[in-house]
Amino acid sequence: MKAPYLEDRNGQKVLIVDEAPFIMIAGEAHNSSASNVKFMEMIWERADELNLNTVLLPIYWEVIEPEEGKYDFSLVASIIFQAREHRKKIGFLWFGSWKNAQCYYAPEWVKQDLKRFERAQMENGKNFKILENVHGLHYSTLSAFCEETKKADAAAFARLMEHICGIDRIEHTVITMQVENETGLLGEAREHGERAEKMFASSVPASFLKYLKEIYAELTPELASTIVRRKELIYGKNWGEIFGEMADEVFQCYYTAKFVEAVAKAGKKEYNLPMTVNCWLDKGQKPGKYPTGGPVAKLMPIWKHAAPSIDIYGPDIYIPTFLKTCDCYTKGGNPLYIAECATHSYAGIRELYVIGHYHGMCYSPFGFEDIGLPFTATQGILFGMDTDDELLKTPQNAEEYTKINGLLNGMMSLLAEAYGTRHLQASISENGKNEVLSFASYDFNIFYESRFLQTRSGACLVLEQEENEFYVIVKDCGLDIRSTKVDVPYTDFLSVDEGYFSDGMFISECRLNGDEITTMIFEGVHLLKIRVFSYC
Repeated sequence: MKAPYLEDRNGQKVLIVDEAPFIMIAGEAHNSSASNVKFMEMIWERADELNLNTVLLPIYWEVIEPEEGKYDFSLVASIIFQAREHRKKIGFLWFGSWKNAQCYYAPEWVKQDLKRFERAQMENGKNFKILENVHGLHYSTLSAFCEETKKADAAAFARLMEHICGIDRIEHTVITMQVENETGLLGEAREHGERAEKMFASSVPASFLKYLKEIYAELTPELASTIVRRKELIYGKNWGEIFGEMADEVFQCYYTAKFVEAVAKAGKKEYNLPMTVNCWLDKGQKPGKYPTGGPVAKLMPIWKHAAPSIDIYGPDIYIPTFLKTCDCYTKGGNPLYIAECATHSYAGIRELYVIGHYHGMCYSPFGFEDIGLPFTATQGILFGMDTDDELLKTPQNAEEYTKINGLLNGMMSLLAEAYGTRHLQASISENGKNEVLSFASYDFNIFYESRFLQTRSGACLVLEQEENEFYVIVKDCGLDIRSTKVDVPYTDFLSVDEGYFSDGMFISECRLNGDEITTMIFEGVHLLKIRVFSYC
């Protein structure tokens, strides 16, 4: 069989694994969890408990190439074999030159040779800075403009992909590869080292200008507004002359993406898996407060030109404006791939919405091992607990999350077949008090507030199987189903069953009727098979 790949179905990019659509019901482990095989055992057990089908795990450059040119893939191989024992897929994260805009995971021989492997200089000649605007962070990272670093990173990643291909080209345990992690530069909008200064003063590459002219009408408003007019994209002008106040950020973005492209291309040559990048979001801040150069939504067109080997752009969402962020990262045909999000009490309902509304490829809370546990102070900062929303301060209920994952996994083939169509829709309480989902012959009015119901953490996923038959996952919400046909305006139930899927078949655990369907208000998580008819 082919290696995992992306396929366009109904205008939606879908991940294909072993020639079948696959939705990653995933969790990303903590940064250091994958550094020890014995420690990983409890991670796999936790993934089993939560009904995950995929685990996202780091691979560390410092571990696989402790000496230049001498590779050790024993840890990688052991983790892949563990995943098979637990019947899990893996999305690997390459912690190479960048991890959270730092060079934490570069090998010693890279970190110590500052002459060969140049650091990003925010002030010419200085390799280190305390970032007063980022919690006083002691900061140093590798330069996006250093060819030696790019070559070394690409060589290591190529050998990694070659090794994975050698042991996994038949079983397809590894299904995606993330290239670097939250790339970019903190503290300044761009690098100011000698090499960067010279390149910034030079002409913008002609191929880049040609691309911008061709897609000018499709540029994000932020990018288009800084260029002002298409005719100003003339070769011979430097970055400042063309991009004005956004010049620093565009410049850093272009060359960061070019660096990542070199790494991804080298890896794909050895084993062509879907390649992803993740993004530390800008949150409306000034460049440097967030990592400049990363694939933020407003600059994604630059990444698509400079890094064509990247297939998927994913946001790491720890901010309250979850839905708005998802909207931004589903433009231009990009599938929604969330490698990181918080484990607070919105985690479960957002998973239902990501799959039912956005037809997402991956949903993966970060630090999934801790789902259900009280938050630490560090998690409080990371997960946005400085807001007024109490639900962002409350951990996700593990039992509830386990049930949601189990139901989704059981329905995967049906859900995936409906991707890109109106047969699969969803509602979430974050959108308001109620919402209407319209299907061929019926409207589903989903409500979260009524005389009998008050919830701020509800969701509903509806799959139209036939014109009058629906599978519905409800979580703390009410349903009101109405015919949309003028000649037969009234609606009634033929049957309502609660149950689950096993081996592709719906198993009814309880036939609901009478009092149980009078109001159609549901607390907790339930999967319903609903059959209706309309009459006059």
